[in-house]
This record gives sequence, C-alpha cells and structure tokens, in this order.
Amino acid sequence: MWSLLRLVALGGEAKRFLGDERGNIVILFSLALIPLLLLAGGAVDYSRASSAKAKFNAAADAAALSAVNLSMTGKSAGSAEATAIDVFNSNAARISDAKVVSVDAKVVDNNNSRSAVVNYTASVDAAFLGLLGKRTIAVSSSATAVSGQPTFIDFYLLLDNTPSMGVGATMADINKLVANTPDKCAFACHDLSTTPNDYYGLAKKLDVQMRIDVVRQATQRLMDTAAASLQATEQYGMAIYTFGAAATKPGLTTIQSLTTNLSNARTEADKIDLMTIPYQNYAADTLTDFGDVFTDLNAVIGTPGNGTSAGSRQKYVFFVSDGVADRAVGSPACSRPTTNGSDPKTGKTYVRCQEPLGLAVCDAMKKREIKIAVLYTTYLPLPSNSWYTDWIAPFSSKIATRMESCASPGLYFEVSPTDGISEAMTALFHKVIQQARLTK
Repeated sequence: MWSLLRLVALGGEAKRFLGDERGNIVILFSLALIPLLLLAGGAVDYSRASSAKAKFNAAADAAALSAVNLSMTGKSAGSAEATAIDVFNSNAARISDAKVVSVDAKVVDNNNSRSAVVNYTASVDAAFLGLLGKRTIAVSSSATAVSGQPTFIDFYLLLDNTPSMGVGATMADINKLVANTPDKCAFACHDLSTTPNDYYGLAKKLDVQMRIDVVRQATQRLMDTAAASLQATEQYGMAIYTFGAAATKPGLTTIQSLTTNLSNARTEADKIDLMTIPYQNYAADTLTDFGDVFTDLNAVIGTPGNGTSAGSRQKYVFFVSDGVADRAVGSPACSRPTTNGSDPKTGKTYVRCQEPLGLAVCDAMKKREIKIAVLYTTYLPLPSNSWYTDWIAPFSSKIATRMESCASPGLYFEVSPTDGISEAMTALFHKVIQQARLTK
C-alpha cells in the first residue's frame, strides 16, 4: 500500500515538473552559450593569428633585405637564398605557439641589380577552435626587396632649438641645474640680458649637458653615418633647419641648405644651438610654433621622386623635438585652455597656447609622399615647476601619441634621458634606407 501511494506521489511530482516552463530559459541559454563561447574564443584565436602573422611578415622583410644587403655583394644568388632562409627561420623561431610550414627564397641577379622574394606559410596553434577540430590557423605572405642600384634620398633635418630644449639632457643634469638656481629651474634659458650670468652660462660653467647639445652631437654623427653608407656619389642630400637662432626672429632657419657634401654639412651642424631670448618672458614665451615652421619647410621641399636616380630623389623629414607647442593663438585655434600673457618690456599682450603637436601639418607633408621620421625627446615631468604642473601635465599623456602619429609607419623613436639621442638618430637613418629598399 505504501509503495502504491509513493508511486502516485512521484507521478504527481513528475507531472508538475514537466508542466513547469520556468526552467526553459535556463535550458535555452545553456544551449546558446556553447556557440557564443566558441565564437568569442574563435575571435581570440584569429586575433592571435593576426599578431603572429605580423611577426612572420617582419621576419620575411628582414630575410629579403638580408639577401640584397651590402654584405652579400659578390656572393652567389644561391648563397643569398640560403642566408635569407636562415634569417627568416631564426626570427620565426622566437614566435610562440606557431611554427613554419614552408619557406622559400628566390634571388635574381639582373645586370647591376639584385632582387629577392621570400615566401612563407606558417601555422598558429588554436586554443578554442580546437574544440571544433581546427587545431591550427594557417598564415602566409611574401616580402620583396631590391638592391644594386642605390636609392637616392634627400634628408631635411628639422631640429627644435626653442628654449625648452635647454632642459638638462639627463635627470642628473636637471637635478644639478635645479640645485644651483634660486628658482629651482631645470631650463638653461639663453637670456642675453643677463649674459654671462644667465642659466645658459651657468649650465656651461657647471658642465651640464643640455638637450640641444646632444642634438648637435647626434646631427654631426648622422653625417658620418650617411657618408659611411654611400653606395654612389651624391646619393644622400642633407639640409639642416632650426626654429630660429634668436627669439626676435623666430621661424624656419637654415643651418645648412640642401647639399650632398656631407663633410660640409657636418661642419655647419656645429652651429646648432639654443635659441636666444633678449630678456625673460619675451613675447610671453610664445616661441614654439610647429604650424608655421612645418608649413615653411613643406614649401622648401621639392617634389619627391622614386629614388632611382639623382634626378628623382625620395624626400624624408627628420623631426627632432620634445613635442610641445607654445605659440600665440592664431590659426588654427588652440586645442587646450589658453592663458593671457604680456611682454614685460613692450606691454604687448598674447593669448598663449600650450598644446601637443597638431597633426594637420604632418598630414600635409605625407599627402605629398614626403616621409616623416620622428625622434621624440621625451618631455620630462618637472613636478617642482608650477608652470609645468599647471599647463603641461594635463596633456602630458598625449605628447608622445601625437608625435608617433606624425611619423610615417615604422619611423618613430622616443628617447628618454637614459637613452642615446645619437644612437636613436642613427637607428632612424638605417630604418629609412632599409625601408627605401623594401618594395613590398
């Protein structure tokens, strides 16, 4: 009897369970969750595959260039092909969760020219897609490089020499200036009204290196590097410009007009120095106008060519700066809050704009197929300086981003106080001449 009653009770429970629709959403969600997770996981896998492909492409670029560089001159095409494959495999071995399926290199010599094509296929391990039986994702591409005929390039060096480049080159230099100035100033302003007792003179006396000193030395070394890299007479042209020798006459200023005489350019580079100011707060310190200088430089640069001859030269701008504009408001409008200032002697008022580099001037050059290499000399935080904390700190995170956006792809370096400006400028030069030879 008890067993019969128990069965009737269980039957009732089963009927109620089957008739209860409240759990349907849980069941439906559980069924939908599986494809949703697979879809999200697949996106992760393909993102990883895309990242790996970028690294494999870089390895292919390096391999193609290795087959046509100067060290391979005189070696057979077969030897160059073997070198290219070795270079590719060496770099590809560092790519995690991926392996090379196949790689081949084809080197062709034609008169004075050599071309190299590197093709690869690789597989990237899949994590989530493995649940569907797809354990790897295939990636493939190729790279082509040419050499033999030298690439002719004109370099236009645009060097920021405005007062902010009088900051100490390293934190040790900054600390020494701060410790020896009554207002704890890290800038060695070249104030002519107090010479030789201005902060510029003090920096020289204390043997403090300013950032402009390092830029001068780096420019001279660049001329040596370019001369050592020549493959043909007059292959590289050099022009050197600053933002002005004196604040009383700011604007694009020629240190060396375009020349293929690299020795002369090196000699003239010794004239690179900090902009002088006639007295403190001259023109309310509005002395760094990137817009005017870029516009004037753009007008100086001729039509870029393909680099195949001295009459068809590629054009590159080397822009070295700490990336902060400090100008009187005009056109374009200021992107940041402004402050009013006045010249202490003339009484002239200025609406002062301090902001990161505006990209319109860079884009105007790049639209003409002028390439821009940017060396950003990190604008160092100066927490003891009230001007910095009030006006620069609020947009400090955007300075490097704007400088990198100004640069053409692959031609950006940021140099901190512990890095070498000279080494970075040389590295940029080598990247340019490699980029000029890489055709795809």
